[in-house]
Amino acid sequence: MVKDAVEGTWVNRVGFTQGQVVLEIGWDEDVDDALRENVETVVGSPLEEDQFDGVVDAVLLWWRDGDGDLIDDCVDALTTLADKGFLVVMVPQAGHPDHVEAAEIEEAAQTVGLKASSTAKAGAWIATKLVQGGTQKQR
Repeated sequence: MVKDAVEGTWVNRVGFTQGQVVLEIGWDEDVDDALRENVETVVGSPLEEDQFDGVVDAVLLWWRDGDGDLIDDCVDALTTLADKGFLVVMVPQAGHPDHVEAAEIEEAAQTVGLKASSTAKAGAWIATKLVQGGTQKQR
C-alpha cells in the first residue's frame, strides 16, 4: 500500500504522521493487520513491540471487553509517551461481543489525566485518540 492510499483515512484523522515512533500494545490474533500496516505506512517505520523501552510519539492500544483494566494499560502507555504524545485506543465496533463503550474509555482516560479528542471508524474497529492534559481523578 502506498502512502497516498491512506491519506485522509482514520490514521491521519487521529494524528499519526511521518516520522513518529509508535508503540503497539494489546496485539492479538483478532487485530486487523491492514490497520496496523496503515499506521506503519504513514509513520514510515514498523510499530514498536510492547517490550520497547524508548520514548514514543504515540501508542496504539488494542482493547477489548475482558482484557483486564483499561486504566492500568493507559498508565503503562504513559510511561514511554513523549510530552506531546498521544494514545489511540482501538476497540471492536458496537455489536461485537468484545465492544467497549465510549464512556468506559473516557472514564479511564480522565482517571489517568488524558482526554478524548477524536474518534474515527477503522474497519471493524473504532479508534479513539486520547491526548495529555485531562483532569486526573483520585483512585
